[in-house]
Amino acid sequence: MKKNIFYFVFIFLSFYQIAISQVAEDPEIKKMISEVKAENLEATVRKLVTFGTRHTLSDTKSKAKGIGAAQQWVKSEFDKYALESGGRLTSTIDYFTVKADGKRIKADSQLGNVMATLKGTNPNDNRVLIISGHLDSRVSDVMNVTSDAPGANDDGSGVAAVMELAKIMSKRSFSATIIFVAVTGEEQGLYGSRHLAELAKASNWNIIAMLNNDMIGNSLSSETNLRDNTQVRVFSETIPFLETEEEAKMRKATNRDNDSPSRLLARYIKTVTEQYVDQLSVKLVYRNDRFLRGGDHTPFSQNGFTAVRFCEMNENFDRQHQDLRTENNTKFGDLPEFMDFDYLRKNTCANLAVLANLAWSPKAPINVGIEVKNLSNSSTLIWNAPDDKPQFGYHILMRETSSPYWEKTFFTKDTKTEIPYSKDNYFFAVQTVDALGHSSLPVFPIPIR
Repeated sequence: MKKNIFYFVFIFLSFYQIAISQVAEDPEIKKMISEVKAENLEATVRKLVTFGTRHTLSDTKSKAKGIGAAQQWVKSEFDKYALESGGRLTSTIDYFTVKADGKRIKADSQLGNVMATLKGTNPNDNRVLIISGHLDSRVSDVMNVTSDAPGANDDGSGVAAVMELAKIMSKRSFSATIIFVAVTGEEQGLYGSRHLAELAKASNWNIIAMLNNDMIGNSLSSETNLRDNTQVRVFSETIPFLETEEEAKMRKATNRDNDSPSRLLARYIKTVTEQYVDQLSVKLVYRNDRFLRGGDHTPFSQNGFTAVRFCEMNENFDRQHQDLRTENNTKFGDLPEFMDFDYLRKNTCANLAVLANLAWSPKAPINVGIEVKNLSNSSTLIWNAPDDKPQFGYHILMRETSSPYWEKTFFTKDTKTEIPYSKDNYFFAVQTVDALGHSSLPVFPIPIR
């Protein structure tokens, strides 16, 4: 009897050690968040509106109007940030040609993505993070290249967030590389993001997360008049576009239909956002994008990368893709006066917290598995440490099979641990964590015998 009591006490104390989850907040991330200002974001959006139209096929020669002038201005701002980066930030306009498609590209055209790259400082860390917004805008007629198309929220909001983060984050050093990009061609068919995704694939970039921000600055819906600046939607794909036959077999065997890499990223975004950003929660939307619609994260998903979309909680269709006009006392058009810049600030902060945590985090654990050699009401997870700096420890994440997000977190310094919860009833994942709480993306375990 005494032997049994001693055994159970030992098991309890061992489990207690791994169950203490250290929730740390990095003061430097909090400081960066305090530097994001609604007035700066508003100034950027209002400047973008001054270019008249930023239609993908609009004027590229003028220095004051059209997509060309807007691209040059964004690059000039990136160049200013580069001066304070100690040489770590560089910028370019990546020009490319798209062929006439008989639809939304009427003639062979030169397009350009404005990119700023903040090079990671660790030569052994090839991870890449991408944050994007689309620079182009449109009115009701997608082929109208001359009428004013302010594009304040769609997607001046996303571009403003990208630029604000490039300015703030370029003053710091990160282990991983971060690319800030204002893509073009979104309204004509996601041409800019598709070009970048295909370039990344051909160049073997190790993109661990792509954050697309498209319409993140409006808090009032049309028709229903719902106002909500305390939630933001994050869209993530269910089954990866490039899932192999072997991966499909494993997905079906482990029932991980709700745990694609993009879905794991979306849950990560929820956890980090709600830890660091006051008065903002993440609404996980379990589809690649809005119903039958798409965005600039989609070409990345289609090329095998982990990508998600940030989008405001309630869209206003009186503002999207509208000619500037007034009808029945209702003013139509995507103008700055209809935006909520404090909401844009909070969504920008969410992106910052996620990027900073990932760029400073250790690499993810490798060969993560869950033992299935014996029937048991406990679960044993085992993994290998990443090829990285010395690890502080690991988080084991757990949730019920019906839960949309992680419910429990256990901390351990070991690379093998047993917890008294059955794999029949719960899903698990493992992530690496450092002493400041920066955690890698979670890795879903595969069965090991």
